[in-house]
Amino acid sequence: MAWPTAEVARMSGVTARTLRHYDEIGLLPPARIGTNGHRYYEERQLLRLQQILVLRALGLGLIEIGRILAEQVDELQALRGHHRRLLAERDRLDALAGTVARTITELERSRTDGTPMTGINRPENLFEGVRPDQYGPNLREFPELAAEVERYTSTMTEAEVEAGHRARTAQMVRLAELMAAGEPVDSDTVQAHIDAQYRTLAGIREVSPEEHRAIGRACVENEQWRAAYEAIAPGLAAYQRDAIEVYATTRHN
Repeated sequence: MAWPTAEVARMSGVTARTLRHYDEIGLLPPARIGTNGHRYYEERQLLRLQQILVLRALGLGLIEIGRILAEQVDELQALRGHHRRLLAERDRLDALAGTVARTITELERSRTDGTPMTGINRPENLFEGVRPDQYGPNLREFPELAAEVERYTSTMTEAEVEAGHRARTAQMVRLAELMAAGEPVDSDTVQAHIDAQYRTLAGIREVSPEEHRAIGRACVENEQWRAAYEAIAPGLAAYQRDAIEVYATTRHN
């Protein structure tokens, strides 16, 4: 059985533009191209797409994914390896949740009763678990932005990807601190934080208010993103979304 691009996009959540890009770089050629010019994918290609998405969720760039897929011999053995990595990722997130939950509790207690803080601990491994790098279905209505981000990240080395994850996690922890301190989402402090996030994204491509709002919604509606934010602090995903909504309404220029 063969599925056209539109059906594969529907099933997987990957945009048709991204599927074409994967074909163009040799990462996921279709099983065949019909006389009408449409791409068709069979079970083998769907299994390969699953592996690509798993590796992307683990934070790998497209160049590194291509190398891994080219070197693998047995699909079942490769999937077992991916499964082990996913379980390790889950364990890192569990450890991250516990560490940061203690930090948030300590900060809340300090702000409430003045108890001296022993210092917010941010060891290097604190920043390894959160990988909110999938825009997911929330950007389907903005395929040019999604494709541009995809192209940008595909050129990054694994070290650059990891550095980006650490920087984003540090931003999320800082936002959690502001939320725990009771800062409203429209405060100058929170909005300055959102502005820094926006400037980083705008460095890849100019982002419209509507696209920025879609990214904000992804913090809550995208399962991976929501889990990442909630691992930092309960309610952080909605706090980020609401702060972006204020920014998109009042500060875009």
